[in-house]
Amino acid sequence: MARVKYRDSDIALMARMMRAEAEGEGKLGMLFVGNVIVNRAVADCLDFRDVRTIPQVIYQVQGGNYSFEAVQKGNLFYNRARSIEKRLAERNLKYWRQHPAKYALWYFNPYAPCPPTWYNQPLTGQFKNHCYYEPRPGTCASVYT
Repeated sequence: MARVKYRDSDIALMARMMRAEAEGEGKLGMLFVGNVIVNRAVADCLDFRDVRTIPQVIYQVQGGNYSFEAVQKGNLFYNRARSIEKRLAERNLKYWRQHPAKYALWYFNPYAPCPPTWYNQPLTGQFKNHCYYEPRPGTCASVYT
């Protein structure tokens, strides 16, 4: 059973975001970004109470900006999804989760060492250029299911 309900258009949208955010980090890096996207859709907490679909996650606006920088700045995001990224996105939607992004709701590239917290949320690990952060214990049980 899929972690989130989805349509073919959701797979393509998610695949485009995974590529735009992490193409330089290979398939594994794109899968980690996909973890965060799916985790946000299932998280009924914090900034993600009102997002339940892949488009809502991808196009969410926080503080006047899109949550994913690639929506407003990314040339790759506006390219068609390739079959490899679609397969990766579908894996994320169906079942795939792995550390350090297994329960992560945030990631970013600090262009420096990863800070131990990001907006008061603990670092779970780093993969290549991205640092991953999951919610503090007790603040978001839904992401751990």
